Amino acid sequence: MNIPRNCRSVQGFRYATITLSLSVVVFGVLRLAGRSLHAALFSPLIYFDTVLENSRVDSDKSNSCFIKLRLLPHDPLGPSPSSPLIPTDSTSFELADTMAAARLDDKANADGTDAINVVNTMVHLADMNDENDREPTEQEKLTLRCVSGPMSSVALLVCFVEFAERASYYGASGVFSNFIMRPLPEGGNGAGAVAKGAAGLEQNAGALNMGQSTATAITTAFSFLAFTIPLFTGWLSDSRWGRYKTVMYGVVIGAVSHALLIIPAIPKVIEQEKAARVIFIISLFVLAFATGFIKPSLNPLLCDQNPVKRQTVRRLKSGELVIVDPTVTIQGYQIIFYQCIQFGSVFALSTSYAARNVGYWLAFLLPGIMYVIMCVLLRLVKNKLVRVPPKRGVVGEIFAVFKKVLGSGGLKHLFSRKQDVVEEFWNKAKPSVMAARGESLENVNWDDEFVDEARVAVNCCKVFAFTIVYAFIDGGLGTPQNAMAGVMRKDGLPNDLLANFTPISIIVFAPIFNYVLFPALRRWRIPTGGCYRMMGGFMLGAIAMAVGAILQWRIYKTSDCGYAASTCKTSTEISLWWQLPMYALPGIGELLVITTAYEIAYTRAPARMKGLVYAIVLFSFAFASAIVLIISPWLVDPNMIWPFVAGSAACVLCAVCLGIWFRSLNDPMPHFQDPTRMGIQDEKEDDEFIKA
Repeated sequence: MNIPRNCRSVQGFRYATITLSLSVVVFGVLRLAGRSLHAALFSPLIYFDTVLENSRVDSDKSNSCFIKLRLLPHDPLGPSPSSPLIPTDSTSFELADTMAAARLDDKANADGTDAINVVNTMVHLADMNDENDREPTEQEKLTLRCVSGPMSSVALLVCFVEFAERASYYGASGVFSNFIMRPLPEGGNGAGAVAKGAAGLEQNAGALNMGQSTATAITTAFSFLAFTIPLFTGWLSDSRWGRYKTVMYGVVIGAVSHALLIIPAIPKVIEQEKAARVIFIISLFVLAFATGFIKPSLNPLLCDQNPVKRQTVRRLKSGELVIVDPTVTIQGYQIIFYQCIQFGSVFALSTSYAARNVGYWLAFLLPGIMYVIMCVLLRLVKNKLVRVPPKRGVVGEIFAVFKKVLGSGGLKHLFSRKQDVVEEFWNKAKPSVMAARGESLENVNWDDEFVDEARVAVNCCKVFAFTIVYAFIDGGLGTPQNAMAGVMRKDGLPNDLLANFTPISIIVFAPIFNYVLFPALRRWRIPTGGCYRMMGGFMLGAIAMAVGAILQWRIYKTSDCGYAASTCKTSTEISLWWQLPMYALPGIGELLVITTAYEIAYTRAPARMKGLVYAIVLFSFAFASAIVLIISPWLVDPNMIWPFVAGSAACVLCAVCLGIWFRSLNDPMPHFQDPTRMGIQDEKEDDEFIKA
């Protein structure tokens, strides 16, 4: 139905209402998911003050002991009042003979040690944040399954901030190309919208009329800058400002950039062609800086909210003993975080329709509203966030360590596969080794553990080289895929429709992986370590690229133009839907490759360099974009098969290399959130678990 021009302001308010509603729905879904998972795994959370009424249990007395039960007041969900095992107040009850394993035989020690051990084993249910939680034994690590800890409302809010940031990024960048490249549509409203009625059916929204080559150059520079700036802002986050302050600066800069974006989209300003172009380019690069400030700090800030600092044993309501694992918790955080990114990318659909039907001023306003809301919310939760303080000089220390080891051993030893050579290479920078050799420690401001952390960080960066390959096959070959779609049978579908199945597949499979597949695999004792996940993701990418190579070969064989099919005026009989695996499988693989890279960047980076190491992951995407720009002149007929063949082969090679050289990624990192190393004040310990 056509809407009169004098009613377009009403339509604008409708788009704004839809935007805010979507925001509330996303936050509600995330909050419900986190609360449901918390309730399923950790309600009721209780703490047993174990008291042995008699330290000595005589053989002629009842084989039982007594425990005192106290509910923890800071349990966010509270216990289940219907549970038959949980009284509603502090009380004592007899752990009677029905618990056969709790019986104490005549060999019980006089001091009650055996009784304490039995009670420890049978009724140990402790609060997540209690530093007195029992760590699992080596046998329990082999037999008990690992589960994720809960996600707080503050952590969900951080995910919502990422949704807003990605909605802004994709919502704005999704309409940049047409805004820059195309002229104002004839008969439009002067704000870039197409003409109403039949005249606008075949029109495209546009404004600045700068041409395709200029649009490609500007948008590519914008994307490259957005993934390069984090190298600098990640250092600022770790050594100067801290994560929260860096994110806040980015949010404020982003709000300013969106305010600037609206100005060149105003009809009166569009008429002033030069002024509109200058203001737009300035606002574009301001937005790139905002993205660069937020990206390397927001994900580590989310992971800092993880309440699980070390592995602890927990008994579920079902009676099953499990290990609450910090690495598994971070894995779940990363999947939810990545799902929010995809929710944000879908936001581009609304801005595309807003630009086409109302104008670019609304398309740029909607993401800006999200930024303003996030700025307010982040300010409100400032005092509830766990904030890791920055440490000045940490980057200088890491470079000093590298200077020491490289100057003494040479670069070749860094990549040696001989364990003793690698150990000797890194030990040269350890203060204890230097002191034993009589070397001066005057300018040494690090300890032995920092050298070990630097070693782990270098191994992380080796893994991140593989993400360049995945970024190349996951979106980097967009031009060949679009050209392929242009000559396939569409049956009335737009040729870029299937590109939306990448975020859709992630949105669908993220909860399946997080709440169904991974827990089931852990229950069946099937390994789900980082190496295996990345290998699986690369194999999915290899299959997708193989499908692309086969489809392109069939197009060349069936097209009327043969190996010049991309410029052919006639289409083949191959349906566009055959491209679906090329978009869906890499999207699913992102949940295995990219989220694992994010997890590695946090769990294996030095305690105070997590922002910078995370920025290196982001830089791999910029590196992949540079590779695509270099080879783009060769991405034409008749060479269109080979990019897919090369991508498939590279994915298989990456999977093999990961399995051979990086199986250590499957090893747990139990102390990656050590409060002492991160500069966080230790949490206040509760009462002693066992009171004799």
